[in-house]
Amino acid sequence: MSEKTIRLIVTRQDGPEERPYKEEFTIPYRPNMNVISALMEIQRNPVNSKGEKTSPIVWESNCLEEVCGACSMVINGKPRQACTALVDKLEQPIRLEPMRTFPVERDLIVDRSRMFENLKRVKAWIPIDGTYDLGPGPRMAEKDRQWAYELSKCMTCGVCLEACPNVNSDSPFIGAQPLSQVRLFNAHPTGAMHKEERLEAIMGDGGITDCGNSQNCVQSCPKGIPLTTSIADLNKETTLHAFKKFFMD
Repeated sequence: MSEKTIRLIVTRQDGPEERPYKEEFTIPYRPNMNVISALMEIQRNPVNSKGEKTSPIVWESNCLEEVCGACSMVINGKPRQACTALVDKLEQPIRLEPMRTFPVERDLIVDRSRMFENLKRVKAWIPIDGTYDLGPGPRMAEKDRQWAYELSKCMTCGVCLEACPNVNSDSPFIGAQPLSQVRLFNAHPTGAMHKEERLEAIMGDGGITDCGNSQNCVQSCPKGIPLTTSIADLNKETTLHAFKKFFMD
């Protein structure tokens, strides 16, 4: 009886300026494997399906429990987390590709700087002085805290940006992830002090008006974050802010 195996076709790239190519691997099957464990098996014995010795595949991972967002990649055509992609539930051959919304560094590793720069753009933090104890801040109403907690589950994995047809190298659109964070930090009693600055940041080029409402983001988010609800809320907030500015100027 032949040993059960797993076939993987990996899109590889030796460097940022190199051309991508596909390489196939066949590894022994074990129960309860995820994509990360399959990649680790290849790393231990980097031999492709032709029996040729090759370089180990490189990828990112950290928590292995869908919290850090580092292991985002495209698996069988769908952007998702490799740590929760179970081999038994995937059609073979399993096709692994890097996310193309971001520049590829090597193999399955991408440079997600674009996403983090956009978080800086929208001031996705709560500014405090930090030189002395300010004491407890204002309390959030429980009804606000509950939905804000859902937004705070974001792990900056980039999956929503990869799924969005409006986020690409030809478009400045910042995407759903930083927009949702604007709603989160504007809802915070202390963060609301800088609410208008954040709204201004998303009203410019690449901001909220560039959203095409495809809703791919909310369908692909591994944490089930209500991204389109945030975008709808921010549409209302930016419209009110624009009217306010018009009548005050």
